[in-house]
This record gives sequence, structure tokens and C-alpha cells, in this order.
Amino acid sequence: MYKPSHNFRKRFEQIRLNLDTNNQTIDVEDYGAGSKKNKSNKRTISSISKNAGISNKRGELLYNIAQYFKPEKVLEIGTSLGLATSCLSIGNPLAQILTLEGCPNTAKVAEDQLKKANCDNVKIIIGEFKNTLPNILKNNTFDLIYFDGNHKMEPTIDYFKKAVNNTKNNSVFIFDDIHWNSEMEQAWNYIKSHNKVTISIDTFQWGIVFFRKEQFKQHFTIRI
Repeated sequence: MYKPSHNFRKRFEQIRLNLDTNNQTIDVEDYGAGSKKNKSNKRTISSISKNAGISNKRGELLYNIAQYFKPEKVLEIGTSLGLATSCLSIGNPLAQILTLEGCPNTAKVAEDQLKKANCDNVKIIIGEFKNTLPNILKNNTFDLIYFDGNHKMEPTIDYFKKAVNNTKNNSVFIFDDIHWNSEMEQAWNYIKSHNKVTISIDTFQWGIVFFRKEQFKQHFTIRI
């Protein structure tokens, strides 16, 4: 993997600073399992960033993955404030990135931050995933899909089953928070056992799967 560049760190840290110091309150439409720390739909942007945003360590890893694999088409399921989106964008500025967000107010914050950071290769699509995801998958195949939009078993498996037919041999799927609750662990067990998945990696927070037909099925557990 590549060592994160000074340019990435500078841009990412500026986005995080902008969000972490923004005390504006927005109404959040949460269609997933919600936040473990904040049950109110009225949340400050800073609290969302600090409690639900990708960590610096995970952000660097996502940036590294985008740099290493150089995916041409990327799908993110769950934009939130755009922190992870920015890592994908900066990691491969030549990629075409589509990101799905259910909450219009959250998406507006992400759009503003991505614009300020010159992440010009991102398109945000707003709406419930059950409506937007099938439309996106109709005419697209993706090199990388980052799943971070729902922490329930049935929706996670449903998104995977819809997306798995839109892969290439070298496609990579990343699932966030696979041990977040028992439902996510059940979803992860289903995903890694799927007959199209050849390589699966449990990093304790992320589950990463590959579909290379030339590989025999293997599962790895690596703390990253």
C-alpha cells in the first residue's frame, strides 16, 4: 500500500476540521440502524462527524486502497458528511464516483465540503437506497463498492445480492462495521460464504471481499 501523501493529509484534515467545528444543527433522516450515541434526529454537524465519520486511520486506508487498485468506477452506499467519499476521490481523482445518501440535509453538507476540497469526480444521489440502488445498478458495473449505509442484516444482504451481479473479476467490496452488532455479523457470514466470493478479509471493523475466479476460496482475519 502507498503511504498517504502530504497532499491527502492536508486536504482530509481540513475537511475534518471544517466538520468537527461546525455546530450547525440539521434534521437527519436516518433509514438505517441509526447512531449508537445520538438517538435524536436533530444533530449538530460536528457530532455527526465525530461520532459517525470515518477515522483518520480508516480514511488513510481507504485512500490507500483507491490509490493501489485505481478503480475507474466507484459506488459508495452511505455518503453521510462525505469524509470517506473524499478519501476515495483524493485516492483516485480519475475515478467516477457515485455516492448514495438518504438524507437531503446531510447530502447538502457533504456536497459543500467536497466542492471546497476540489473533489470534482463525485456525484451524490439522494433517496432511499431501496429506490436509488437498483436504478444505479441497471447500467453500471463497479470496480469498488463501499457499503456504509445500513447496519442491519437484511438490508446489507439485500444490497450485496443486488450489487454482486455488477462486478468485474477484479472488483472489491468493502463493508464497514461488520461486528457492529449481531445482525451485521450474520450479514458478514452470509457475504463471505457466497459462492461468488473467493477471498474475504476480516479487519475487525471492515470486511473486504474479492471475486477473482482464478483464486480458490480463502478467508483471512487481519487486524488493521
